[in-house]
Parts: sequence; structure tokens; C-alpha cells
Amino acid sequence: MSTDTNSMSRHLNPVICSLPPSGIRRFFDLVATTKGVISLGVGEPDFVTPWHIREACFDALERGFTMYTSNLGLLELRQEIAKFLDNAYDVTYNPQDEILITVGASEAVDLVMRATLQPGDEVLIPEPCYVSYAPTVIMAGGVAVPVPTYVEDEFRLTVQALERAVTPRTKLVVLCYPNNPTGAIMNREQMAAIATFAQQHDLLVLSDEIYADLTYEGTHESFASLPGMLERTILLGGFSKSYAMTGWRIGYACGHKEIVAQMTKIHQYTMLCAPIMGQMAAVEALRNGQSEKERMVEEYDQRRRYVVARFNRMGLYCFEPRGAFYAFPQITSTGLSSEEFCARLLAEEKVAVVPGNAFGQSGEGFIRVSYAYSMTNLTAALDKIEIFVQRCATGSPSPKG
Repeated sequence: MSTDTNSMSRHLNPVICSLPPSGIRRFFDLVATTKGVISLGVGEPDFVTPWHIREACFDALERGFTMYTSNLGLLELRQEIAKFLDNAYDVTYNPQDEILITVGASEAVDLVMRATLQPGDEVLIPEPCYVSYAPTVIMAGGVAVPVPTYVEDEFRLTVQALERAVTPRTKLVVLCYPNNPTGAIMNREQMAAIATFAQQHDLLVLSDEIYADLTYEGTHESFASLPGMLERTILLGGFSKSYAMTGWRIGYACGHKEIVAQMTKIHQYTMLCAPIMGQMAAVEALRNGQSEKERMVEEYDQRRRYVVARFNRMGLYCFEPRGAFYAFPQITSTGLSSEEFCARLLAEEKVAVVPGNAFGQSGEGFIRVSYAYSMTNLTAALDKIEIFVQRCATGSPSPKG
């Protein structure tokens, strides 16, 4: 077989070739080659999916539920999602044609972009942000426009920043609160200003609320619940984070039936449907998973307080994240860039965290630390990070130096 990459490149899509690999995954290629690493990098619960949810899957298999579902997903699951959203966030969707079950919330992001964007349409994306937003915009033919947020504002999106970025080509605004990677949240008053902006400029809003249940102060407010926003908003959610179901790949999208219909069309030609066993497990999660969910959230909250306090004590300023399960400490005092900090920390102390610039240029000077890990691992990792920070402050050589 020929190994001439130049001859192969002419067969490939240049748009896809131009996309950089995920900054998270690229960094963790290094982690995979280093033995004995304590990783605080992956946004995945360390809890196993609660037993009663797993048992629902086993029961589905024993009863022979191994077939396709409707492209929209099991009606039973869509009904439970509609009930949950109505009770929890006061947003009402028709399970018949306004809710689509997806293969994780990440697929839903892709479907939104491809169903709504025309070539050249612009999408305003607050940064730092989840790594998939901009690439899915580009793959759909759109233009990703970063909108920086700042630690001084606790990484909340402001109308002033949006006004500086909006143009006549703007079609969509992305929101992700609680936020990955910063843990920031927005209250109803702050979101109302964004809602007014969306109405004034006739924009759609993709509201990725996958971390909604992981809110530690007050209660989560869904963007779709704001006046005039239900029809403009495509609301995304899922089961990965709040029910420790990452590998099950069950997410959902809710919105105006015309948008959902076009998303479903793409979904039926690519994924067809989410696995039926996972959908039936998700039904069980919504019906009987509240106590287990609350137990996990309480544990995350304890870890959150510990991690933030440790970073601030060691001299790395860390604003208090009030949602998700990430801390985003500032590392500029060490004199290192985000990538330098992470690479040296991995090499010298065998601790893996993610450089902040993996989430957009405004993440430079920060690192993302997941506290979805045991207290044992968190304590050991933070002890090593503190040693590393002290070494940077004194200019001491590395252990191998």
C-alpha cells in the first residue's frame, strides 16, 4: 500500500483536514504513553451507573428488546423527558414531535448545526467552551465566531460581548451553562439580557444544558423558560453526567417541531436511532433515579469545595465554580503557558490536567481540572500539583533535572 500522503490528500475533504484534533484528546495521547499517571482530565463521573438503571437494561435484554426504535426515539422516554422538563424547569414540549432522542448530547449539537446553518452563516460561541461547538459549525458550512468571556465576570456571557461580535450573517448563539470547562453558571436576570439580544437580532439559541442537574447554589434556570424563548431555543440534555451514564450515549434535543423534524431527518440517515436498551435504562433513570442523582451531586459538591480551596491556598487563583464538575484555576503566576504547565506537570509529577487553551484562546492561562474523581485521587493529585507549583515559584530543577 502506498504511503505517499500527498497522493492521498487529493481524495480528502479539505475542510475536515483543516480541523485540528481535539485539544483534549491530543493531550491525552501523551497521557496514554506515561505510566502511573493520576488523571484529573476527563469529564466523566467516577461513579458506576446506579444498579437499578443497569438492571433495567438487563431486563430489556432478557425480554428481547434488541430492535430499532422510532427515529425520534421511544415515545415512553420522550414522554418522561417532557414530564421532567415541565416539572423541573417549567418548559413544555410535545413528546410526539418536539423531542428527539440522540446518541449523546454531542450528536444533538451536530444535528442542530447541520439542520439550521447555511454556508456562511455565523454562530456566536462563548469561550472557553466545549471543544465540539466550533468544529460542528465548520463541518456544517458555517463560520464559528468566538466570543470571549473573562474570569473577572466569572466567565458569564455578556450582551456587550455579543454586540461586538454580531453581524447580519449571525444565525445562532450557543449557550452552555453550567459551563464546561469553567463551571460558571448564569442566573435568570443575566440570561434575560441574552434573550432580549436574541429577539432583537432574530437569532436562534442552542442551549446545551447537559450539566443542569449539577448546580450547587440555587436551582438551574433553563434558557427556554424565559419569555419568548421557547420557540427560539433548541434545548439539549442527556444522561451522561447526572446519572453517570457516559458510555450509554443517550441524549436529547427539544425545540420547535419544524427544527426537530429536520434534525430527525439527518439523524435517520446517519444514526437511525439510539440503542433501545439505553433508552429503556434512561426511562428508569428519570422515573426512579432522583435519590441516586442527589447522592452523586452531594459528593461532587464536597469535592468541589475541597479542590477550589486547595488551589487558592497554593496560590493559583480559582474562582468558585457553581455548576458542572470542573475547576478552572489560573496558572499565569507560574510564568508558564497552559500547555507548558500541563506538559511539565505530566512529565515531572505524573498528574494529567487539560490546558485551558484547548477550550478556546480565552482559556489560555488556565487549566481545567475535573473533580469527578475520588477524594483519594484528588488529594494525591493536588499534593503533587502543589509541589510542582512551589518548584515553579522557586525555580528549582525538576526531579530529573
